[in-house]
Order: sequence, then C-alpha cells, then structure tokens
Amino acid sequence: MESAYLQKNLGTCLTQGLAEVARMRPVDPIEYLALWIYKYKNNVTVEQRRQEEMAQLEHERELAVMEQEMMERLKAEELLFQQQQLAFQLELEMQEKERQRIEELQRAQEQFEKELRMSMENIAKGEDISHGEDGTDSGKTLAEISDRYGAPNLSRVEELDEPMLSDVALNIDQDL
Repeated sequence: MESAYLQKNLGTCLTQGLAEVARMRPVDPIEYLALWIYKYKNNVTVEQRRQEEMAQLEHERELAVMEQEMMERLKAEELLFQQQQLAFQLELEMQEKERQRIEELQRAQEQFEKELRMSMENIAKGEDISHGEDGTDSGKTLAEISDRYGAPNLSRVEELDEPMLSDVALNIDQDL
C-alpha cells in the first residue's frame, strides 16, 4: 500500500531525478537531487498552468467564434429586416401612387361627365358649342383648348353662316 502511494506520487519524479544524478555525477548528489526535484516541481506547476491557460484560451476562442457567428446572424437579420422595411415602404409608396392615380382618374371622369352634362344641356337648349357662340372658347384651336398630351394641333376652320353659291352655279344662272 505504501509502495503504491510512493509509486503514484513520487515514481516518475524520483526515477528521472536519480537517472539525472547518475548521469551528471555531482559532488553533492543529495543537494543536487533536492534542487532537481524542486525544479521538477516548478516545471510541473508551470506546465499545469500552461495547460490551464491553453484550455482557457481555447474556451475563450470558442466563445469568440460563437459571438462572431451570433453577430453575423444579427447582421444578416438586420439586413433582412432593412430589406423587408424597404420593400414595405416601396409597397406603401406604390399603393399611395395608385391611390393618387385612381383619384386623378376619378376627378377626370367627374370632369368629363360634368362637361358632357353641360354639353347635353347646351344642345338641349339649342346652343351650338362647336361655333363658339357662347364666346368662351372662340378662336382657339383644339390643342389650345385641350390640356392633354398629344392633342392634335389643327388649324382653325371658319365657316360662314350664309350659304355661298359656287362659281359654277353662278355661271349657270347667268346662262339662263
């Protein structure tokens, strides 16, 4: 039992120390062995600390890698969130533009219907809008009246109210 204890705790140390004493053959082998065992103990302690530090560094490296991966995931999520926000904002802008377009079309439709009603009322009253008797648009071309892009720019055509006889008709009257 005692030999197991000595073998377990001092076996390696004493074996290596005695082998070193035999190899070096110092003048005072006891003092040399004592200093060697002291140095051996320091070396073992330093090696244990180094192993603990290496284990701690490895643990910290693993934590740093996990933190780096977490940061990358957070950045990816933030980027995804920003993209979703941008898409949502664009969708809202598109909806707003569509709403404005629909309102504009409704206003144009209402204006058209109003003009159509006025035109129908004027026709019913016997007024001729095409000759400009009401004086509002008289002398203006279709392009000047219309605010629409691509409206034809036609020259003015003036019609006379009294029927005119052509030269041929006048010549026929003279022959008779």
